[in-house]
Amino acid sequence: MVRITGGTFRMGSNRHYPEEAPSHRVTVDEFWIDLTPVTNAQFRRFVEATGYVTFAEIPPDPKDYPGALPHMLRAGSLMFNPPPRLAAGLRDWSQWWTFEFGANWRRPYGSGSSIRGLDDHPVVQVTYRDAEAYAAWADKSLPTEAEWEFAARGGLEDAEFAWGDELAPGGRHMANTWQGDFPTENSQEDGYARTSPVRAFPPNGYGLFDMIGNVWGWTTDFWSTHHWADAPKACCVPHNPRGGPEAGSFDPTQPTIRIPRKVIKGGSHLCAPNYCRRYRPAARHAEPIDTSTSHVGFRCVMRGA
Repeated sequence: MVRITGGTFRMGSNRHYPEEAPSHRVTVDEFWIDLTPVTNAQFRRFVEATGYVTFAEIPPDPKDYPGALPHMLRAGSLMFNPPPRLAAGLRDWSQWWTFEFGANWRRPYGSGSSIRGLDDHPVVQVTYRDAEAYAAWADKSLPTEAEWEFAARGGLEDAEFAWGDELAPGGRHMANTWQGDFPTENSQEDGYARTSPVRAFPPNGYGLFDMIGNVWGWTTDFWSTHHWADAPKACCVPHNPRGGPEAGSFDPTQPTIRIPRKVIKGGSHLCAPNYCRRYRPAARHAEPIDTSTSHVGFRCVMRGA
């Protein structure tokens, strides 16, 4: 882990997606954060030590999903499956996301896949509950959104990316993202079509790897559609904030199920210049707590150590 001394910084951005605004000052105390996202090897040790079964390995309970078709109530998870062409533009994500029976952390792309040879890749197909369970076993916690963003910035004040203001300075790729026209064409200029080893790209100013790209990271904050307004005086700057203006909000697209959403940070290997430009410290996205995918992982923190 890396020790982050804490401090006051400007969180969010007024230059990009509306949910990142307004930019505002936040103070966080000292904490320690994992050098990399939790890897397949680390997660395997947790499972072997505890017998833990992830959410994607458990068949859904019909009571939790009223109206669901019986043949769909099987264990599985979401995986990215690039379409040969787009029929409905970039707004319809169902063109490239499919629910795959048998997909889980051991088989991130379905029953025919495996993580053999991928010990140093980030674990994926983990829900918020799965990440929390690992953190508790390791005597750690999941980071707040403010802690995550402070660490991701690496000491740079208001920089666009975790390494500066250019996405690929001098043509060098600094993170595992998508190059080309998402979701149909990936030139793989950075060398990877999916996840990459957690130390494949340069660390940020705090020595942390993969704070941007590769996989999204879970945080403890409930989703909000915007940030708090900036404090009018230094005395009123939020200290170790949790959640947001709409903390505890539910997913309006699933009113029957009413699934809470948490903030995920950092973007992933699927973020592209033409879609989801969220490979930045200020960027944020909502993820239902019962959803696991092939591009979301996590890392842990310790406080007061």
